[in-house]
Amino acid sequence: MLTDPELIAAAILVPKFKTCWTSDENILKLGLDYIRSHLDCQAENHISDHSQSSEEEDFFSSLKKTSPLETTQQLDAYLGCPRDTVEVLKSFPAVCQVSLKLNTALPASAACERLFTVAGLIFRPKRARTASKNFENQLLLRLNKAYW
Repeated sequence: MLTDPELIAAAILVPKFKTCWTSDENILKLGLDYIRSHLDCQAENHISDHSQSSEEEDFFSSLKKTSPLETTQQLDAYLGCPRDTVEVLKSFPAVCQVSLKLNTALPASAACERLFTVAGLIFRPKRARTASKNFENQLLLRLNKAYW
């Protein structure tokens, strides 16, 4: 799990965590390289999108262009920012877009549906008075049956 650069990058882009969750430099480098590559691709796509429109259509197009250097500077500024709230991402738009891409949960997934199906099987009318902690333990045991 700690070798997947996408997951590492997703953890780095959560303001509460940034780089404090691990002291392994190789893991951090893997995640930061992944973020930088996505920021560079994002900047290139942004520039190519604006080069297709005419200058007459968009008077302020020169102000909207962001270079890969600016996006890397945004990443460095984000990592150096002492605040750890989600609002800090709004100050760094390029980093915010990558963070949203990596940290957005899918609205409907098979794992989520499976969880609710198993929960429905456990929480029957005869077990309606089951304590929440007991219910949670039963659910975790049933879903992780392959591991024990």
